[in-house]
Amino acid sequence: MKAIWNNQVIAESSETKVIENNHYFPPESIKNEFFKSSETHTNCPWKGMASYYTLQVDGQENKDAAWYYPETSDLAKQIKGYVAFWKGVEVVG
Repeated sequence: MKAIWNNQVIAESSETKVIENNHYFPPESIKNEFFKSSETHTNCPWKGMASYYTLQVDGQENKDAAWYYPETSDLAKQIKGYVAFWKGVEVVG
């Protein structure tokens, strides 16, 4: 699977995990140079507290377009640290 935004592959892995129709990419599969930590956090009742990244590619910014769970509930431990995308990021296989 590849995550693409602004014509740039920002993550690539054959080991994604699909939860609620979202592909979660292993942390080592993301291209760190395109990810900037965000102060945004949201809470999922069954997964836990999500943290976000803002994407920066070729001078363009996509605020909070990636999220991950640094800590998870027991039910979601298989995606701890994995990164998922939205806001126009295309995930293709």
